[in-house]
Amino acid sequence: MSTVTTETSANAPIAPLAVRKTLEVRAPLAVAFRVFAEDMTSWWDLESHHVGKAKAVAAVVEPFAGGRWFERGDDGSECDWGKVLAWEPPGRLLLQWQLDADFKYDARLHTEVEVRFTALEGGRTRVELEHRLLEAYGEKAALMQSILGSEGGWTALVAAYGRAADARI
Repeated sequence: MSTVTTETSANAPIAPLAVRKTLEVRAPLAVAFRVFAEDMTSWWDLESHHVGKAKAVAAVVEPFAGGRWFERGDDGSECDWGKVLAWEPPGRLLLQWQLDADFKYDARLHTEVEVRFTALEGGRTRVELEHRLLEAYGEKAALMQSILGSEGGWTALVAAYGRAADARI
């Protein structure tokens, strides 16, 4: 997690806020990317991490820059989470997260989730996730950093992703 600095000057720059998570998976690079980006449903906790009214049955990242990032409900409805800003398999994925502090879609909100995949010896992969630009939440920025970085946020999601990636070897 980044260090939050407090400035007393009204003209002081706002320190960038981010949540960072790093893990190593046993899966090789291409598999690690594919599980994260193309099979998000296998590890995303759709019971607790969804925004639609219908029961969520899929988390979808369209495989191209400009694509959508969304959930699909069991009734066929779709609820946007954001957009794909960069699709660079197997090394990088950049997503625009557009869920506000109430976890409702807001097309005006722009935070980013960047995921980098690096091949390691022995066929393992280091996965680095950074959810940044949290200052876009304004007065709720520090709260959102805390929520997103918590055990119920990216910590649990990244751990679930690691288990799903490891299961693919």
